[in-house]
Amino acid sequence: MSEVHRLSRLNPLNPLRRLSPSAGASPRAAITGPGLDPARRSLLAAALAAGLAPAWLRHALAAETERFGLGIASGQPQPQGMVLWTRLSGADLAARVPVQWEVAEDERFQQVVARGSETAVVEDAHSVHAEVSGLRPARWYWYRFAALGQRSMNGRTRTAPAPGDAVDSLRFSIASCQRYDVGHYAAWLDVVRGEPDLVLFLGDYLYEYASSSAALRPHQGGKVRTLAQYRQRYAQYKSDPALQAAHAACPWLLVWDDHEVDNDYAGVQGQGLQPQFEVQRAAAYQAYWEHMPLPKSARPLNGEMRMFGRWDWGTLARIHCLDDRQYRDVQACPVAGKGGSNTVPLSRCPELLDPRRTLLGAAQERWLAEGWSLDRPWNLLAQQTLMSRWTWADPASPQGAVYWTDGWDGYPAARQRGAGQRVLRHFHQQPGPGAVALGRRQGLQPPRAVGAFRPARPRAFRARQTRPARRVARGGRCQ
Repeated sequence: MSEVHRLSRLNPLNPLRRLSPSAGASPRAAITGPGLDPARRSLLAAALAAGLAPAWLRHALAAETERFGLGIASGQPQPQGMVLWTRLSGADLAARVPVQWEVAEDERFQQVVARGSETAVVEDAHSVHAEVSGLRPARWYWYRFAALGQRSMNGRTRTAPAPGDAVDSLRFSIASCQRYDVGHYAAWLDVVRGEPDLVLFLGDYLYEYASSSAALRPHQGGKVRTLAQYRQRYAQYKSDPALQAAHAACPWLLVWDDHEVDNDYAGVQGQGLQPQFEVQRAAAYQAYWEHMPLPKSARPLNGEMRMFGRWDWGTLARIHCLDDRQYRDVQACPVAGKGGSNTVPLSRCPELLDPRRTLLGAAQERWLAEGWSLDRPWNLLAQQTLMSRWTWADPASPQGAVYWTDGWDGYPAARQRGAGQRVLRHFHQQPGPGAVALGRRQGLQPPRAVGAFRPARPRAFRARQTRPARRVARGGRCQ
């Protein structure tokens, strides 16, 4: 699912130039880099035919293998920099491979303003997390990588406005639930055409399931549980050209949900109550970090990973990114013999009303309450699920209200604290800061039902939804 939004005070920004390959290069060359020239390729073939093994053979074969087949990405834009990401591909990589990167003010890289080198190591699946600094605020840049005789495609990224800068608008897309095996990623091409400043990804970057025999694009392997399996699944998803184009078009901010680990997991409990789930979760967290434009400081430690954070867009907006999986209490009233969610009448599940239950954890609740911006027109809450209350049955019916226990309805007391309290309070206060609770749509809501709050001052929040090839949603959950 993806949507394009424009957040503004009065007027939107001018349209941005569209992503394109380097001038004079074919699309294929822009993606894969130069590889071997014809003369050297012929020389290699002749040497092999003669049974010779020249000293440069290993390096020639390295250049022959596509090294940037998983694309590139940027994320976490700051006023003076951002994180640049890639992961080298190929089965014959050395344990340590030097990777160069550079950032330029122009697409031809005639005005390079930053460059550096990282070492891609086998322990981190040869991923690269380059942290760029010293750039100018509120402007677009181009970036690329080079390793083993090849260059990556060119990517486009930008810095955030300076903290005190007055900003007219922020154009962003939200996306989630990109299950590879049920459809093609046409929505990502629409995102690229929309030329956003940011993509906010709200969870379920991949799905851990095995594919059915009817799958349009079958997952490789069965159900994912180990680090090697998570890495393989990420590599399959990231091989998609449309997803690569979306990553190369602008910086991303990401939060995870359940399927990056296990459906409906809560804290250290899996849906199947599988033993040693902490080991599986730690493997999933490691693979997630390896494949996302996140800083080195975010690398998991002792099976835990800090995901929640906030990002300011000048004086216009503050973006709060939440983690609703790692610190939550287990779901109330589960199906017998299983963990995870259920759909239950409130009358049969008094545990739902326990005031001690938390979706975010006490520390994250405090962090959010203390960081709400009262001096910016907008607070954007980037989170994973349906925040407003929604019942499957008429509360006045004999059975009463029926709630899905994996979303905020499963933690109603927590909705009155921290995040929920802030959003609800600002929903009823005018004038005051606007607040938008971003999350995956509940399947029966109207297509344009976004939690948009319009204070009295002239501002605008406009949304356009793009439907993917297929989206399966129930009770705010992508399956």
